[in-house]
Order: sequence, then C-alpha cells, then structure tokens
Amino acid sequence: MKKIFNILLVVTFIVSIMVPLTGIKIHKISSTLFLIFSLIHIVINRKRLGLKGYLLSCLILITFISGLFGMIIDEYSILVVLHKVLSIVVVFFLAIHIFIHHKKLLKK
Repeated sequence: MKKIFNILLVVTFIVSIMVPLTGIKIHKISSTLFLIFSLIHIVINRKRLGLKGYLLSCLILITFISGLFGMIIDEYSILVVLHKVLSIVVVFFLAIHIFIHHKKLLKK
C-alpha cells in the first residue's frame, strides 16, 4: 500500500510540473492532489521526519500558497515569479529527497 501511495505521489508531482503540456487546469488539480498526498506522506513518516523534512514540507506549502495567491491577485506579477522560483527550488530538493530515499524504496 505504501509503495502504491509513493507512486501516486510521484505521478501527481510529475503531472504537476508538466504545465506546458497539460495546461493550467490539470496543473491546479494535480498540484492540489500533490499537496494532499504530501501531507499524508508527512503524517505517515512523521517519526522519521527530521528538520529537513519539515523544511521541505513548509517549502511545498509556501509554493502552493504563492501559486494560489498568484492566481487570485493578477495585478502583482511578483507573486507569479516567486511561485516559479519556488517551484524550481522544490523540484531540486524533491529530487534530492527521492535520490536519498531511493535505495530504501527499492528494498521494500
């Protein structure tokens, strides 16, 4: 069950970062699902979660909120730029997170 959940988490993340191909509506749906799956993932792994895990989860939440406010408040393009920069940072840190825990995922 945990392996299927991790696969769903990765699939929603990949669909979320493919905005030019999927469109903004699919991006909104997949990013919302990714946020929900990330929160569930945090609850499941809360005993092994360290400071870096909490910082990564806060970064994901801040990225989601900046995208939400960037969508609502169109007058300030700085929010959209902030969302794009934070999204790139989240992709980088999630790639590191997956690389570190990749061996553990294959063993289970």
